[in-house]
Amino acid sequence: MATLRELKGRIGSVASSEKITGAMKMISSAKMHKAEQSLKRLLPFRTQIESIIGNLLTSDAQCSSPLLEPREVHKVGIVVFGSDDGLCGAYNVNIFKQLLARINELKASLDTNPEFTIYPVGGKMTKAVRKIAGHNIKVESVPGVDSKTTGDGVRDFVDLLTGKFLSGSLDRVDLLYMSFKSVSRQRPKAEQLIPVVDSTFSQNGVTESVRPYIFEPDANTIFQSVLPMFLMAVMQDVFTENRASEQAARVMAMQSANDNAKKLLDQLRLEYNKLRQQSITTELLDILGGQVQS
Repeated sequence: MATLRELKGRIGSVASSEKITGAMKMISSAKMHKAEQSLKRLLPFRTQIESIIGNLLTSDAQCSSPLLEPREVHKVGIVVFGSDDGLCGAYNVNIFKQLLARINELKASLDTNPEFTIYPVGGKMTKAVRKIAGHNIKVESVPGVDSKTTGDGVRDFVDLLTGKFLSGSLDRVDLLYMSFKSVSRQRPKAEQLIPVVDSTFSQNGVTESVRPYIFEPDANTIFQSVLPMFLMAVMQDVFTENRASEQAARVMAMQSANDNAKKLLDQLRLEYNKLRQQSITTELLDILGGQVQS
């Protein structure tokens, strides 16, 4: 049985842990709301780009781009998003499991026995995917790209992937990340980035327009300029959504840890009070016993 001093020490330690997890929960909650606001700010840009693409595709002009042309798939690139920091529960584990499932799914659906190149985003995910590197699977880390990358870093990353597709180093590029639904709901999601397909567009998608447009310069030139901007918008969305999902997972993990600390604290305090009362009772009995004997 633990002594009063040991219990007091444990109570102090658990109380400190409770304060730390509570503070981390508040910090993660603030970061999550910031990422949510960023997602809302990005939505109008992506919507407008998709609207322009819709107007171009439904016009009489012929629009084409190498980024739209499917080809026989021998080399697949998968960008898998994770976190750089820990204390976010099973967040990275769930994405890693989804990565393994995605690789097996593509192997089954493609008859070409493709080679896979994994581009991990986030330090934790990089460590995890290195374990599966081997036959037909290689891992390439991109310097300067992590889970907190924004702006120019995202654009450079998209340019790198686009260049590899156009040069033939990759025949297809997929994204695998945690889709943000709410604080308590994040779901692994896989989507094809290049070549661009209908599923790459948002839920509203590219809508047909019956209004006539005059394009200057020609429609195909505009289309080839707008499509890379669309890819950048998609990638920026994914980076931001991944950050929101990571912070949401951390909020839930810290909430669970905080609740467990409170329960343990209550149990320890109850045990401490019982032991203290028992000690007082024993002392009283010793005093009373001494008085009777005298």
